[in-house]
Amino acid sequence: MNQELIPVVDANDQFIENKPRREVHTLGLRHRAVHILVFNDKNQLFLQKRALTKDINAGLWDTSAAGHVDADESYAACAHRETIEELGVCVDATLTFLFKLPAKPETGMEFVQVYRCRHNGPFSLEADEIDDGQWFDIHDISQRAASDDTSLT
Repeated sequence: MNQELIPVVDANDQFIENKPRREVHTLGLRHRAVHILVFNDKNQLFLQKRALTKDINAGLWDTSAAGHVDADESYAACAHRETIEELGVCVDATLTFLFKLPAKPETGMEFVQVYRCRHNGPFSLEADEIDDGQWFDIHDISQRAASDDTSLT
């Protein structure tokens, strides 16, 4: 997995070249990622607990689905792919762009486009990526994030 090629981009999110994932992370190069927030009809947020085998943020609670944008892939296409790969569901009809974060040390030098969608499950979690998944009350998660809860990415 760490040998996958991902696009390195400049400060304006313009493609420079493809490099191995491990090298991109080790050197702190700018690259692209997506995060998807899945809400159910009760307005609860589904979070995944990252597998302990992950090289970054292992065992921490993360957004519903996330991943690097592949070479020759758009942010939106990546968001669709990641929900299928990690959660086993297709949410194309409800996937909505929310905002984009700049690439900086706090984001792991990733330009991150964040999407929202609605799905009630059930999910088929990708075992190599995810150890657990749960629905959380959005107010509880907001409070935990505001207090810098170290169990969250």
